[in-house]
Amino acid sequence: MNLVTHGKSSSRAQETKAAHARRVMRDPRWARVLARDAAADGAFFYSVATTGVFCRPSCGARPARPENVDFHANAADAERAGFRPCMRCKPTSPPLEERQAETVAELCRFIEGCEHAPSLEELASNAGLSPSHTHRLFRRITGVTPAAYASSHRARRVRGALRNANTVTEAIFDAGYGSSARFYEKSSQLLGMTPTEYRAGAKSLRVRFAIGECSLGVILVAATEKGVCAISLGADAEKLANELESRFPGAELVSDDAAFARLVARVIAIVEGGRADAKLPLDIRGTVFQQRVWEALRTIPAGSTATYAEIAAKVGAPRSHRAVAKACASNVLAVVIPCHRVVRSDGGVSGYRWGVARKRALLAREGRK
Repeated sequence: MNLVTHGKSSSRAQETKAAHARRVMRDPRWARVLARDAAADGAFFYSVATTGVFCRPSCGARPARPENVDFHANAADAERAGFRPCMRCKPTSPPLEERQAETVAELCRFIEGCEHAPSLEELASNAGLSPSHTHRLFRRITGVTPAAYASSHRARRVRGALRNANTVTEAIFDAGYGSSARFYEKSSQLLGMTPTEYRAGAKSLRVRFAIGECSLGVILVAATEKGVCAISLGADAEKLANELESRFPGAELVSDDAAFARLVARVIAIVEGGRADAKLPLDIRGTVFQQRVWEALRTIPAGSTATYAEIAAKVGAPRSHRAVAKACASNVLAVVIPCHRVVRSDGGVSGYRWGVARKRALLAREGRK
């Protein structure tokens, strides 16, 4: 009799475990646990009865059996239920992504506080990581290498120093460059002009420009001796002209002439036709990361689009889609650098320097696929 009773109790226990397992497997949180979805970290936690621990959804431990799993709204709930934090995913500590972001932020502050450009080994030692891990982590979080970040920071420092130092050479060394030759190699790219021109407020820089009309409203086209440096769209010609003047303070702004009109016609043909002109001379100015993003944008063919995440992956920084969006917003060469072909992950159209309505019009004109 006792054997029969025990057999029935065991059977009921098995049925209860099976029902619990089915409930867990129907819960959408279970799929996120199986996928080790880091995006779910913080949204909930799960506990495992057989080990007595609770974990983040992204925990790398071997998946538990669903009949042993329960879900908790927060870590405190899991601890009140008698579970202890997993030693592997450390659910009571900040998420891994947050910890890694803080590590990189500290490295950025370390770079900015150094009088010289620190080596990768110095950065790794500061972070307590290997040099290769430091390099990968820094590039994944920021979108640029530590060396490129240091170079960009020194460029910002030299811009400030050029306004206050007694000589150009003094400004270069004050900004942390070991030699003036190394700075002069990249000065045009970093400053958009020579150091002397920048120090003088770009007084020796000559920028030709013209303002006209196109199907998208008012268009401003400007160029230096190197090539087209601005293509702006809007509704107010004076506002576009003021923006150009603020970008090149002290430069000699020259209104269009017959020779320049031909260049403007080529630009308007691109705007109206949506087709690239590979021979159009350009003067592209931006940070290392911005230029990588803009180069990637120029590979998107007319009639196609790409998401911010896809562009981030293409430039080797898959988690930097926000930085990609910022680089798109910083683009001053409308249509020629086709940031209008970048859309949200759901295909939605948003975020265009010259207005979403113009972005939609450009995409419609190109026959977006």
